[in-house]
Amino acid sequence: MSRQLEKATFAGGCFWCMVEPFDERPGIESIVSGYTGGHTENPTYMQVVTETTGHREAVQITFDPAIFPYQRLVELFWQQIDPTDAGGQFADRGHSYTTAIYYHNEKQRQVAEESKEELVASRKFKDPIVTEILPAETFYPAEDKHQDYYKKNRFHYKRYKKGSGRADFIKDRWSYEKDQEELKQRLTDIQYKVTQENATERPFQNEFHDHEDEGIYVDIVSGEPLFSSKDKYDAGCGWPSFTKPIEKQQVKEEVDRSHGMFRTEIRSDRADSHLGHVFEDGPKDHGGLRYCINSAALQFIPKEEMEERGYGYLTYLFQ
Repeated sequence: MSRQLEKATFAGGCFWCMVEPFDERPGIESIVSGYTGGHTENPTYMQVVTETTGHREAVQITFDPAIFPYQRLVELFWQQIDPTDAGGQFADRGHSYTTAIYYHNEKQRQVAEESKEELVASRKFKDPIVTEILPAETFYPAEDKHQDYYKKNRFHYKRYKKGSGRADFIKDRWSYEKDQEELKQRLTDIQYKVTQENATERPFQNEFHDHEDEGIYVDIVSGEPLFSSKDKYDAGCGWPSFTKPIEKQQVKEEVDRSHGMFRTEIRSDRADSHLGHVFEDGPKDHGGLRYCINSAALQFIPKEEMEERGYGYLTYLFQ
């Protein structure tokens, strides 16, 4: 069966910062940085920054909606920007850095409009949402040096994203708001100690080390989807092991020097829950990594319950 790919176009300020959030997620075929919305043909970067071409910096994403729905792309877009800023984004000022969603068909327009209305209703932002929703126009790819900038210039990219104020803004606005007293009431003792105090449960004496049912494993704190049973295997270590997360952006790595060892700790991105560690002794034919995760950090959602529990967009994993 042939795949029906679509395009999505978002202007979110500096296009360097608008590639990483979407890149290498399932169903994302390509991401191109470029310019759109202006009146000059084939503009250069130096022309666009003069604010005389009418263009915005933007990214154009080619994606498979059966795997990564447009609604999820729009949700991710909102989480990368300040939608109340009419003069640019963070340290970057001017029209070329203002935000917009450029829709490619009527369905995309409806999804974008509904998503914007939901954001307004959520009252997450006190000031008006000024991000425009516009029909897609000619998109001009930027120069090669601007493509995949976050990969080519990792140090400068991280320093720029932090220094511009974008990184802290995203963290402040979109991090999971944890109430420690509520967590103590909701979680079991071992679940709290593992996720909030970096404890490790006993091997072979935990819920999922030999669990074989089909479904997904989510963060016990926030419900964020983390791992699929499709990527689970028996590593013989006594803890549930996976070759990869569902999406790499859902977990983050931290250096762990505790207990006289040098390891790579794995934490959930949204709720910052301690999950476990990742090692380089996994199956070579699946990338060579072993995500060794505490059962106490996970909740299992059976495949047949995913739709009703809000994870229907991930059922493609089992098709």
